[in-house]
Amino acid sequence: MTNQIAAIEHAKEKAVDLGMTYGPKVMVAIIIVLAGYFAARWFAGVVDRWLAKLELEPPVKQLILRLVRLVVMVLFLLIALTNLEIQLLPLIAGLGVAGAGVAFAMQGVLGNLFAGLTIIFTRPFRVGEYVSMVGVEGRVEAIELFSTYLSHPDRSRIVVPNRKIVGEILHNFGKIRQLDVVVGVAYSTDLNLALSTIHSLMEKNPRVLKDPAPIVRVSVLADSSVNIAIKPWVPVTEFAVAASEINQAVLEQFRTHQISIPFPQREIRILNEQGVSAAVGIAAQKQ
Repeated sequence: MTNQIAAIEHAKEKAVDLGMTYGPKVMVAIIIVLAGYFAARWFAGVVDRWLAKLELEPPVKQLILRLVRLVVMVLFLLIALTNLEIQLLPLIAGLGVAGAGVAFAMQGVLGNLFAGLTIIFTRPFRVGEYVSMVGVEGRVEAIELFSTYLSHPDRSRIVVPNRKIVGEILHNFGKIRQLDVVVGVAYSTDLNLALSTIHSLMEKNPRVLKDPAPIVRVSVLADSSVNIAIKPWVPVTEFAVAASEINQAVLEQFRTHQISIPFPQREIRILNEQGVSAAVGIAAQKQ
């Protein structure tokens, strides 16, 4: 019992000695870290105001601000560790070994990170543009270090890992898309009337862009109709609605101007047995 009391008293004395020795240093280290946090925020705000004048892309700006905060916090953390008389070289070596293990275990995450940096600095697409890639398409809402976020016309959200994007085929529509509407008219139709009617519809539709100008021209002489291609440009957000409006307007105006949209037609001729025999005989004589 006496030994246990002595051990407890010794532990208390040791704790008091450690508190007297390292307590003030720990408090100073905590104050330094807190000061580093506020200094990082203040310095990032200064850099943010400076970057606003350069008109950088949002992902690039966000990356620079994160790096600024990280560098400032690391500097203050090193000062705090030095105040605690911690040897930094063994610590850095240990972190290096641990970092190698973590990097091996997080290959996919690091792949996304480096791919994100590649996208941010090469800028194959920007926020607000409409893209098609790796089997999905949508409007780019955000480009972050690990993932790219797309909004689909059906109002769903698509998250694409950045490593899936780099090195793959990418179709960037930009902020406008070209519609591809085809309407067929009868061969007896006045083509000038049909084309002028469509041009008039394009001018009246507020969703259709005037520059670049819509393309309206005869595309194919089909079996039962003369096909007219209607290819206006519209904002990506208006793509689906504009296509529906143009199809409806073309149908209504063609009815008003009595322009016929023919059904598919096939002409079938049936020969009787006598006609078939005669045709075969004539073919034999020619041979």
